[in-house]
Amino acid sequence: MKNLIRLVEGQARIVHDDPWQLVRDDAPQAAGALILPLAHWQARQDAEVLAGNRLSLQGVLLQPDDDPEALAEWLEVLPLVAIDFPSFLDGRGYSQAYLLRVRRGWCGEVRAVGEVLRDQLAHMRQCGFDAFAVREDKSAEDALKGLAGMSVLYGRSAIEPRPLFRRRG
Repeated sequence: MKNLIRLVEGQARIVHDDPWQLVRDDAPQAAGALILPLAHWQARQDAEVLAGNRLSLQGVLLQPDDDPEALAEWLEVLPLVAIDFPSFLDGRGYSQAYLLRVRRGWCGEVRAVGEVLRDQLAHMRQCGFDAFAVREDKSAEDALKGLAGMSVLYGRSAIEPRPLFRRRG
């Protein structure tokens, strides 16, 4: 994926050698590091993966209408969950990431894909995203500045569950 930013030990870095290929449709694809829509991911997995006995070689793409709870039984075998933002106006992906991190306690990579813009990155990070596929017509270097965000967050988030009044000594 081009224009990919990933958090590595809390530091944002541009990734130049990402092996993952996003597949949005049901066209046949070669094996390898593919990110597939949930239904296609399920259809491509063997019984061992679906039973939770072996890691999957593919990641899952959640669409805005997908319920992240549908992944609950497979979170242990998933290497990556990508969450689609078909429009910068559609905020359902923020909730999906937050539910995966907070309710399910998932520690794997949560990647934002689609209409991902600089102004969204700080909030996406607070919701639990740790990788961002910035829209290809935008600069990843410029988008890094968007991760600086605000210096003080008042509410709870996926990376800081205590509100500000609980953090004060």
